[in-house]
Amino acid sequence: MLFGYDTAVIAGAEQSVQLYLVDSLGFGSLVHGLTVSSALIGCIVGALFSGILSNNIGRRNTLIIAAILFAVSSFGSAYPELFFFTVGEPNVSLLITFNIYRIIGGIGVGLASAIAPVYISEMSPQHIRGRLVVMYNMAVVFGQTVVYIVNWLITLGRPSAWVHEIGWRYMFASEIVPAVLFFGLLFLIPESPRYLALKNKEKRALNVLEKLYGTKQAAYKTLENIKDTLRIQNENFNIFYYGKTVLIVGIAIAMLQQFIGINIILYYAPRIFESLGAGQSASMLQTVLVGLIGVVVSFIAMRYVDTYGRKFLLLIGSAGCAICLLAVATLFLSGIYGISTLIFILAFVAIFQMTWGPVTWVMLAEIFPNKIRGQAISIAVTLHWGANLAASSTFPPLNEAFGAGSFFIYGTISILAFFFVWKFVPETKGKSLEELEDIWLNKNVETKEDKIATGS
Repeated sequence: MLFGYDTAVIAGAEQSVQLYLVDSLGFGSLVHGLTVSSALIGCIVGALFSGILSNNIGRRNTLIIAAILFAVSSFGSAYPELFFFTVGEPNVSLLITFNIYRIIGGIGVGLASAIAPVYISEMSPQHIRGRLVVMYNMAVVFGQTVVYIVNWLITLGRPSAWVHEIGWRYMFASEIVPAVLFFGLLFLIPESPRYLALKNKEKRALNVLEKLYGTKQAAYKTLENIKDTLRIQNENFNIFYYGKTVLIVGIAIAMLQQFIGINIILYYAPRIFESLGAGQSASMLQTVLVGLIGVVVSFIAMRYVDTYGRKFLLLIGSAGCAICLLAVATLFLSGIYGISTLIFILAFVAIFQMTWGPVTWVMLAEIFPNKIRGQAISIAVTLHWGANLAASSTFPPLNEAFGAGSFFIYGTISILAFFFVWKFVPETKGKSLEELEDIWLNKNVETKEDKIATGS
């Protein structure tokens, strides 16, 4: 929930922040885009170190650190003037300080976005693993929806001048509540059994598995499977032990999710809806609709991800997103700003949140073999946030240069995503994490044999 809350809170505050910290200092759209997206720099840092932290101090303790960072960022972003500056007197140092606080929150998001799906996948029986990771994504979307509602309530009945002066601060400060709840509740969950096995704490791992699976026999069998996959640590290998293909596929899925353009809608939704003719409060309300649609379709995704499979949903999502984005661009360029444009925007959000939104995290949690999962997830999620930063920070200058034509770019990327998934992404539905490891190991052996046969 905090992942969604922290990344989407900027949607309500970005125009106020632009007036106070960007326009008042004479900066242009590039600085505006970087300020809106600065939390993503932290996301990259957090994701980069998530594997090291989770493998050394555990999945749960890494998430506890993330909770602390969320709280610090919330308060600091709301009142960046605290201790060093005067309210109402913006300067470059204040702009930098605000962005530092946003980056701190982003580090929390980066840690959580890499570790939470890993924790869930490692705690889940394979027949419900997909649904449980989708629930993680549903919580992200729920967090976005909650902050959209909070932002709307803060602006409801208030003049724009008040929102630009003080309302945006309340938006950032509101994150303290879920951050404190997250911190407290983390002490009620056990550590991942796969992490415990990795650290040779087999008795504790067996106790956790027995609670998860209900019987000692099932717990012992699962622990033996985990130990079999971890014995590889005694061999001389690096992150490419299973071949480069698994890393390329995982990284590409993570980056394509962002280049399709969902966060352009999430971060700039009020501004986009205002361009369709809505007032400030009405645009905030329409943004709430975006979040609610995401929550509803996430329920649908949770039902079908273990029925139709991950690859099928990614293909459907790529095609649907391409159609919607190209339609939005065409309508904008044709001068049509009414309900039809809004419908295609909302349809894009619905399709994305039912397919690429949740399935990406399911795939990242499943696709990497046990031994390299921490490192591989760290790399993939780091580049995921790098793609997010690139997409969201370049939208203001792209929009300034091409207007609605920029949506053609995201639509084209959706088409490319379709063909990539069709050609390279395997189905992971119904397979244990250990079975998926064997698939990649066998593929790597086959690749090496092919190279030897061809003399390459």
